[in-house]
Amino acid sequence: MVVYARRYLHLLAADPLRQLQLSMLSLLILVAVGTFGYMWLEGMSWIDALYMTIITLTTVGFGEIKPLSPRGRLFTIGLIVVGVGLAAWALRSAVEVVLGDRFWLSVSQRRIKSQLTSLRNHYIVCGYGRMGRQIARDLRARREPFVVIDSSPEAAEELLEQGLLHIQGDATHDKVLIQAGVQRARGLVAVLDTDADNVLVVLTARVLNPNVLIVARATSEVAEDKLLRAGADRVVSPYVIGGHRLALALIQPVVHDFLNHLFHFGESDEARNVEIGEVHVKENSPLAGQTLEKCDLRRLYQLTVIAIQEPDGSFIFTPNADYRIQPGETLIVIGPPQSIYALERAHGET
Repeated sequence: MVVYARRYLHLLAADPLRQLQLSMLSLLILVAVGTFGYMWLEGMSWIDALYMTIITLTTVGFGEIKPLSPRGRLFTIGLIVVGVGLAAWALRSAVEVVLGDRFWLSVSQRRIKSQLTSLRNHYIVCGYGRMGRQIARDLRARREPFVVIDSSPEAAEELLEQGLLHIQGDATHDKVLIQAGVQRARGLVAVLDTDADNVLVVLTARVLNPNVLIVARATSEVAEDKLLRAGADRVVSPYVIGGHRLALALIQPVVHDFLNHLFHFGESDEARNVEIGEVHVKENSPLAGQTLEKCDLRRLYQLTVIAIQEPDGSFIFTPNADYRIQPGETLIVIGPPQSIYALERAHGET
């Protein structure tokens, strides 16, 4: 019993909000005790007894309703001593709640919960390690809506300081993905610490939303195959890509520098002057049925079409000016970031 009492007192000391609640409850109990005490000791009506209790606890000095007996005066002294102590406790707890981290954390969590409820057509980043941080920077640079899921309290604190939408939880659990709005999401990327966790995230997300675009990280060819079978649309191996980039830096350093500049999304739009983008051509798009020359993307948007992906997934590289764009194709363009964003807004998917 003593152990449980000590544990409760320790939790109480560490929780200003619980202290405030307990102090306010104690004040209400003291008001009730004072009211019944005056009724019993002095024979007052309940309204007079309540009035006497309130002016005593607030120490306003209005004076006694009627002369008190010695017992009534002793009772009043005790009421004042206990009441002042409880009021000071309540005031201190209220200040700690308002000025403390817990209060603002609670406010921020309620704000995040409200924003998550209204989030639509967004991205979900599962894992906030080194890769997750870079993905978040890139999405933020593109002003894309996204939410991060990570189980680490340290990551949650960092995300809160940066003002990023996040959920502290296990991304492999259905309820956490549902809370992140996976059923309304445009895409999800799984970059957790292990391949097994990433496979579970992919499998769970695919069941919850068969249409969401899923990208996952793999550390081996075996894991890549499992992720694809679990439902991932794209699987990326950082080690393979890193190896290719290192070889490119060794053999063709200028090409490496160009790609490094091209894909450095973490910088602001002002720092970057070129980017690659994609525009999906829909049936009702003004681009459908026109030739590249007629579209005149070079003059209107300062963009160059470097490739076109056909509906079957094959690519046409450096298409001619007389190439006629068909619905269902995807234009791969290169040019200033703001021009790409404008073209995507005008002709891309919303």
